[in-house]
Amino acid sequence: MKRICSLSSPESIVAVLSADLLVQILDHICDAGDRKTFRLVCRAFLSAESIHRRALRPLRRETLSAVFRRRYPYIESLDLSACPALDDAALACAIAGGGEWRRLLRVGLVRASGVGWKGIEALVEACPLLEAVDLSHCCRVGDREAAALAKAVELRDLRMDKCLGVTDVGLARVAVGCGKLERLGIKWCMEISDIGIELLVKKCRNLRALDISYLRVTNSSLRSISSLEMLETLSLVGCRFIDDEGLAWLNNGRNSLQSIDISRCEKVSWSGIASVIEGHRNLQTINMGDCYTVLSAPFLSQLSLIKPTLKMLKLDGLEVSDASLDSIGANSINLVEIGLSKCRGVRDEGILKLLSCCTSLRTIDLTCCHLLTDHALFAIANHCTKLSCLRLEACSLMTANGFEQIVKSCSELKEIDLTDCDVTDTTLQCLSKCSELLVLKLGLCPKITGKGLAYVGSNCRKLQELDLYRCVEVDDDGMSFIADGCKKLKKLNLCYCIRITDQGLKHLGCLEEIFDLELRGLEKITAAGITAVSMGCKSLVELDLKHCSSLDDSALFALAQYSQHLRQINISNCLVSGLGLCKLLGSLRCLQDVKLVQLSHVSVEGFELALRASSGRFKKVKLVSTLRQLLSPGLLQMLQARGCRIRWMDKPMVCP
Repeated sequence: MKRICSLSSPESIVAVLSADLLVQILDHICDAGDRKTFRLVCRAFLSAESIHRRALRPLRRETLSAVFRRRYPYIESLDLSACPALDDAALACAIAGGGEWRRLLRVGLVRASGVGWKGIEALVEACPLLEAVDLSHCCRVGDREAAALAKAVELRDLRMDKCLGVTDVGLARVAVGCGKLERLGIKWCMEISDIGIELLVKKCRNLRALDISYLRVTNSSLRSISSLEMLETLSLVGCRFIDDEGLAWLNNGRNSLQSIDISRCEKVSWSGIASVIEGHRNLQTINMGDCYTVLSAPFLSQLSLIKPTLKMLKLDGLEVSDASLDSIGANSINLVEIGLSKCRGVRDEGILKLLSCCTSLRTIDLTCCHLLTDHALFAIANHCTKLSCLRLEACSLMTANGFEQIVKSCSELKEIDLTDCDVTDTTLQCLSKCSELLVLKLGLCPKITGKGLAYVGSNCRKLQELDLYRCVEVDDDGMSFIADGCKKLKKLNLCYCIRITDQGLKHLGCLEEIFDLELRGLEKITAAGITAVSMGCKSLVELDLKHCSSLDDSALFALAQYSQHLRQINISNCLVSGLGLCKLLGSLRCLQDVKLVQLSHVSVEGFELALRASSGRFKKVKLVSTLRQLLSPGLLQMLQARGCRIRWMDKPMVCP
């Protein structure tokens, strides 16, 4: 009996659980909040979590070295994208501080604008096993940085989207040094031409995924790419110099192509896409939206060649008739996703013909298909019982009767977009029966009131994203219902819900997991409401307060004290002073993106002091263009030298 009693104490229970057993338990805990709770139990649980963790996303560069060296010795994936003011010196210092850098396989440096060739070189030397690097949107990355990265001989996955300084020379260095490359993204790298692509293809024969969207490449590049035998995914979005002749090179069937995206390729017609299909009978994904082409009968019949394998078809913005949808259904019976956003000519009859054949659909996008009525919803309910995502923005002819049928038949529905639809409280009463719902978008639905949100709060307990943009009848009571029932909420859009006051924000203060909150245009909220949010919403990362005209410095003081994880904020058109702005920008060490347009109570000196107080941590700043001539050149040079991108808005500056 004594032994049984002793085992009931927490210390004895922990003693029975070995570190190996605790690590196995962690294998089954996926939620980040649950993992945090786990490691707070005791030191043994914390130690087990440290051993088990393989991925790390630090929020401050100051703690990077210590955390990486002492607390998490077995990290394989390190995402530094959230570290403000990360530069070569900080990266080199962290590496010099010790730690198991040699174990690292993946590193994320998205928008790490302060990192240059020295930092990348130090990283590559410290991480000889590096397999994946993401440098997307790093404005300083050019050919010299690419040359430093080329020393990572084990690299298999590289993203350099919008690294505008990379040219054919830099791409050539990567191609020569990283011969094992399997996945490459160089979207928006506008200085890369056919020459670079040709050399890439010659040196990196193992490429499986290639994204060259928006590059000024021609058919010559497609001729080279057609020889990549292992290529499975090819993205050519917005390649305006590519036409049917170029796509014909892919007809040779030498690739293992399974997915192709040629959306926004204005010179591509149905015949070019048909030639791709003819050469690749295992295609699973086709995105040809906004291609300025027609769905001809020969092309639609060509879909029968990939009938067993085609899973996703996106036709956004095209002219689609009932006959076209009938043919698509007959030749694509295994579709899982169909995209008909902004397609002209989509009617109930066509949807019925399509869905009667495509009964495995899980995602249906009918955005801006204005002619659809409840009959389309009836067809979806009858044939697509496994549906998980339904997008119906601006389908204003649908009513609660149709949605009631959806709810009865589609029990797995997780996302629905009803923006700018004729949604009422009765509609929400129907939709609230979808207990698995994660995303609910109700923007521009002015008939919704707190009564409708009461249904949502009482039944949609798993909801993570709610959009109520310009739902002008939503009030504080509605916020109370949402806060009481939707504890898992992570994103909430309340822009221009003009009836919401501080009381509504106080209700929201209990939502601990919310990280993205949009409050634009709420003229009735004051510092009291913002204080409640900043104290209660501990996970808050993004906050939009534009046009909240009743906010003053007290609101910024509260954010500076309690919202330490805030990374993005918009306080444009708020009545704050230079003192409040200086306090905010100087206190929030994680802040990276700020919008400071038309702050009429902030002087030029106030802007100068506030921006200097930030210590150059920012990646993006939005200011009125008048300040370009008024702020000191030294300040602007300092910000830009540390990788900050300043966006100058052509709007009048109102001086205090």
